[in-house]
Amino acid sequence: MNWRETLPGRAAYGRAGLVVLLGSIAVQNGASVSDDRYLAPAPMAALLCGVALLVRRLPWYIAPLLVTAATSWWGWPVLPLLLVALFDLAAHRRARVAVACIATALVGNLLTRPATSLWTPQQYGSVVFLLLVVVGGLWLGNRRRLVAALATRVEHLRVESRLREEAARAAERSRIAAEMHDVLAHRLSLIALHTGVLATRSDTLPAPVAMRLGLLRTTSTEALADLRDVLGALRDPDATPTSPARAPVLRDVRELVDEARAAGQRIGLTTDGLPERAPTTHRLAVYRIVQEALTNARKHADGAEVTVRVDYRPPATRVEVANSPGNARTDTVGGGYGLVGLRERVTALGGHLEAGPADAGAWRLAARISHPVGTEQNDTEENNAEENGTEQNGDRT
Repeated sequence: MNWRETLPGRAAYGRAGLVVLLGSIAVQNGASVSDDRYLAPAPMAALLCGVALLVRRLPWYIAPLLVTAATSWWGWPVLPLLLVALFDLAAHRRARVAVACIATALVGNLLTRPATSLWTPQQYGSVVFLLLVVVGGLWLGNRRRLVAALATRVEHLRVESRLREEAARAAERSRIAAEMHDVLAHRLSLIALHTGVLATRSDTLPAPVAMRLGLLRTTSTEALADLRDVLGALRDPDATPTSPARAPVLRDVRELVDEARAAGQRIGLTTDGLPERAPTTHRLAVYRIVQEALTNARKHADGAEVTVRVDYRPPATRVEVANSPGNARTDTVGGGYGLVGLRERVTALGGHLEAGPADAGAWRLAARISHPVGTEQNDTEENNAEENGTEQNGDRT
């Protein structure tokens, strides 16, 4: 491929306009030294050189060869086109070829001694001029290559960042599936356990009831096995599968806060409502949000006071974590995609996550996840009970 085909659009049009202008000057100069005859060899040679510089699909060496030969024979009239050829060669890492063209043109003028030789009126003036054009071409070529390399690097970083975000979202989906596998496996195992205990007393139960209990126990056991087959593949390949009897239960935010306090963090916790009133997926999301927020506070605001507010009351589960300004630690390494995973989790539950700076240099992370529609009636009844004083409201720590 000809190197002229790789020029950007504006650069290509600008070069073509310059070649047309300098070609016209070269033709006019050739006609001037040929008694104002445009059909003389000099103007025709200048026209041929200009066309060769404009045609994009010619081999790269054709135009420099023609322009160098014409300049060697006629000298100054064709010099503008030689400057364009030398600049192009130098800009595309062909400086040695450009120097060879200069030497050929100067030696040719020295041997043929035309009236418009490059050695007149000043003996070495044209040499300096030609070398400056080569230096300018080298500078511009290096600058273009640097800009292209930087643009390619930026594009690679953009693609890499997008791929990492997608990987973080996929990892968060896998974690959600694994957590739900643990929770559902735990509950199904309890159903199977209790129905098995009742089935052992089938002699004291009516026959239809004993039969239904046996069917319920068999169905729960099969559902547990199917759940493992479907969601177990989403776990860490190196992890050891957890038995149903030892499936982890949901951890409360209070436990997480107590662990962080034991590590030296200053945390104020405020909870409203009962965690059991929120769906299991909401409680898992709250735990992950608080965990990520406390981790980020330790990394980027060491020693700062952290405020955690959790509200499980309908119509939505709300969580907000804010920390005051602190000192960033230099001994921590992180991927920087924890918030991407949290946003993916909250969005999958139909919620909204906000993260960003707050007043006075603080940082705030907040999420709101609406409760399922089917629980609205029960939630309303519980709210009325709370207002009548039959249910204790919240917890302040």
